[in-house]
Amino acid sequence: MEILLNPVVISVVLLCILCLCKINVLLAIMISAIAGGLAGHMSVQDIMHIFISGMGGNSETALSYILLGAFAASMTHTGLAPLLAKKIGSIIKSNKYLLIAILTGIAIMSQNLIPVHIAFIPILIPPLLNIMNKLKIDRRAIACALAYGLKTPYIVIPAGFGLIFQGLLADNLTQNGITIARADIWHYTWFLGIAMTVGLFIAIFLSYRKPREYDDIKISGYDGTENLKFNKNHYITLFAAFMTLVIQLWTNSLPLGALVGLGIIFGTRAIDHDKMDKLINDGIGMMGYVAFVMLVAAGFAFVLKETGGVEALVNAITPFMAGSKLLAAALMLFVGLFVTMGIGTSFGTIPILAVLYVPICISLGFSLPAAVIVIAAAAALGDAGSPASDTTLGPTAGLDADGQHNHIWDTCIPTFLHYNIPLILFALLSVIIF
Repeated sequence: MEILLNPVVISVVLLCILCLCKINVLLAIMISAIAGGLAGHMSVQDIMHIFISGMGGNSETALSYILLGAFAASMTHTGLAPLLAKKIGSIIKSNKYLLIAILTGIAIMSQNLIPVHIAFIPILIPPLLNIMNKLKIDRRAIACALAYGLKTPYIVIPAGFGLIFQGLLADNLTQNGITIARADIWHYTWFLGIAMTVGLFIAIFLSYRKPREYDDIKISGYDGTENLKFNKNHYITLFAAFMTLVIQLWTNSLPLGALVGLGIIFGTRAIDHDKMDKLINDGIGMMGYVAFVMLVAAGFAFVLKETGGVEALVNAITPFMAGSKLLAAALMLFVGLFVTMGIGTSFGTIPILAVLYVPICISLGFSLPAAVIVIAAAAALGDAGSPASDTTLGPTAGLDADGQHNHIWDTCIPTFLHYNIPLILFALLSVIIF
């Protein structure tokens, strides 16, 4: 009963129920935060104060998405995005699996080689929807492919966002009693990469291999581009994209990079100044919703932390571990899934879980590989499948450009099933074999 009344359990279960009932994600997060706060014996006034205070935790991310949305709208206005889509279309011809492979590869590169995260999705995916419709590709397969490319690299590859995730993991493990170097994390988390790959193959070749019909709906800004050819403005836009990346890597600031990119486009008059307001508005329309969801998710996470629900949940399940490593791992993964599903970020989950899980792993005698894998999996669980995660919000932002892709039923549930189940199974397997 204590577990069922835990603020984290109440808020996350309520969030999932509201989302499945097609309540807007933004409203569902706010309602769930209030419910979790009340369950944690907080007043409504305190809940809202903490909620609003915590929203600043994702302010840089939100600003990045809005500016990158404006940059995406600019690329669309110049006709560059449709041209890139046309080029991809000429390469794949009628091979849907080649298209899925290309998009998966681009998603992987967006995390490490060219770390722009989900910014490429609203640029590249909408003009490809017509091709997907002709090939009758089930967009749930594309959602799973994009989620794989957004999530697997930071778990496995020690570069880009992976360097941040694995650095956080190593630092928090070391601070709490398990000494490990950042460069050694991937030596163990590759095992979770296999789990993600298994989930991807199941999604593409089994679950969503059958053709699915979609209506051909014209998307504003992507029609009438068949006869476009590369011109000076396109090269300027590509240069702006390159400089966006350079500035981001140099200053470690994605908003500044996007601002420089927009400055190049408008400063060189690749797009007339009188279009500036419209494109900024289009950018807000494209990515503003995602940005606000990320802000609200940060507030939600702050409320959950203040309730002390995570610590209470771990304390409640500890007596059930009974000295069993396998059972302990299962319970830790269960709590990690709940926490990440609620706050929507694996990166933010690591500091919360490490301080609680490392002592458990040490006391039960977990091997170093098993401890790293279980804690990494506990943090990563739920990122694919969470309504508030950019791993799900990003694919939906592109695939729903014509209004035919539901965030919960076509992105969250498919990615939840195909990635969280393998991650849990492989994490448990690591306790047995390592």
